[in-house]
Amino acid sequence: MAKFELKLPKMGESVAEATITSWLKDVGETIEADEAVLEIATDKVDSEVPSEVDGVLVEKLFNVDDVVQVGQTIAIIETEGEDTSVKKEESAKSEPKNEDESSKAVAEVSQTIVAAKEQVQSVSSSEDRFYSPLVKNIAKQEGVSQAELDSIDGTGKDGRVTKNDIKAYLQSRSSKSEQNARTEQVEKKQEQPAPVKKQSAEPSKPAQVTASGEDDIIEMSRMGKLISKHMIDSVQTSAHVQSFIEADVTDIWNWRNKHKDSFKKREGENLTFTPIFMEAVAKALRDFPMLNISVQGDSIIKKKHINLGMAAALPDGNLIVPVIKDADQLNLLGMAKKVNDLASKARNNKLSPDDIQGGTYTVTNVGTFGSIMGTPIINQPQVGILALGAIRKLPAVIETPEGDFIGIRYKMIMSHSYDHRVVNGALGGQFVKAVKDYLEAWDSNREI
Repeated sequence: MAKFELKLPKMGESVAEATITSWLKDVGETIEADEAVLEIATDKVDSEVPSEVDGVLVEKLFNVDDVVQVGQTIAIIETEGEDTSVKKEESAKSEPKNEDESSKAVAEVSQTIVAAKEQVQSVSSSEDRFYSPLVKNIAKQEGVSQAELDSIDGTGKDGRVTKNDIKAYLQSRSSKSEQNARTEQVEKKQEQPAPVKKQSAEPSKPAQVTASGEDDIIEMSRMGKLISKHMIDSVQTSAHVQSFIEADVTDIWNWRNKHKDSFKKREGENLTFTPIFMEAVAKALRDFPMLNISVQGDSIIKKKHINLGMAAALPDGNLIVPVIKDADQLNLLGMAKKVNDLASKARNNKLSPDDIQGGTYTVTNVGTFGSIMGTPIINQPQVGILALGAIRKLPAVIETPEGDFIGIRYKMIMSHSYDHRVVNGALGGQFVKAVKDYLEAWDSNREI
């Protein structure tokens, strides 16, 4: 029999770790190749980790809620055949080494042991108290000593300290520290004479919010916290500015109404406005490639591929941005298929890490919720995002060779947010004007 190490796979260039949300297999169960063993959650998406081999699960190295680094071994699977890791060790032992190599190896091993001891000695489990890797990691990051950790009352199985226990302790410790600091500040103020004149006002801090007994306190979800941080980071990184323009989409409205039923019958899918708008944005990005960029320090990275992010709603109400790769290379049918596929995956929590990686520009449809326009926040590290407003019937002046007259047209407002560090007003305005021109030049005789 051999033992196979199941490792946390790489899940995209910016994903370094994941949290285990549930084990789908128990120790002793048989596993087939490509069968899911556990579920994980990253700061991007939730997904499953499949087995690479047939075998039996003999050991789980992490618990639910533990944070695992990419490349770490998370489980041991027993398989048929010889243990290749053992053969490698025996082969390495049989190879001769000169004295320099031996001394160097000993030194490296010693350094590894010292580093490991330093890490373990920070906080550790005992016969009476077991701490999961997640709890140890939180303790290390927050500077919780062994004595403090041992003093926490655990609410888990057999009195174990859970993630919520240590977080509650940290919140209590923080409150006590703030209270002590306020007390010291009051005492110091009482000892010092009042200043004659205040030269400058200090920046105001967020007001403390107090919940009454009738209020409901709802903890933000993991995804909600990540989105919150992502939005704040974006506003602090980019100089946001907006341009707005109105497009007449009457011809598109009538064309879709003409073809949507036959498309549904032929393809088994809905024909929405989204692929039409995405096609126009992709064309405009090809015309204005300096909006298909990212900023890195003092350098601009001009992207070779046009990968359009498409903001989509998740079942829990949060938004996620799956990516249409090489969107400018797709025809309208291919774009419609891709849009429907990604939207379906988002609704059913089936998006893979690759589905949300590599976006170079984002489009969001605020009109879905009835808004006529919006001022979206840039999806970092991109430099632009386009918000599509609701399509409305409006009275409009129509110019003809015989004169102007008032008619009913379908109009939509587009809001373009862009990074003013690298995109000036002229470029930002020209881009959204190009999107408008592509939409208004729609061929009513086009086939799909």
